[in-house]
Amino acid sequence: MNSFFLLFIGIPALEVFLMIKIGGEIGAFNTVSLILLTAIIGIYFAKIEGIKTLRSGITNLYQNRIPIYELISGASIAFAALLLIVPGFFTDAIGFLLLIPITRKVLINLFVIKGASTNSKKKDKTLDGEIIEDKKDEF
Repeated sequence: MNSFFLLFIGIPALEVFLMIKIGGEIGAFNTVSLILLTAIIGIYFAKIEGIKTLRSGITNLYQNRIPIYELISGASIAFAALLLIVPGFFTDAIGFLLLIPITRKVLINLFVIKGASTNSKKKDKTLDGEIIEDKKDEF
């Protein structure tokens, strides 16, 4: 199956299923309140983690180091904030996992190492060369 199709149909279906199950256990008002509360708390923690990542990136720039981890971490924090804004329990769980620095580092290492291993399998058949002309100027 197409992975986009699974994401586009599967995740909302899972969210609706979880909302119905949890709403049946704790009630509709409590379910809506819980969804709003997780969004507010998640955005607050995303702001705090974003500021920490920004400070770390600026520190790396002052030390003449490239802030690669901070760039990827900042993008994952932004994605986590987006997931926390979307109503649902599954997306909130993934968003909170991306906000925790330890799990974020593990996930980043997992995807970066996986991406590096797939790129290393490709062999580049480009030859580097230089053209040198051996003509001398004649007067």
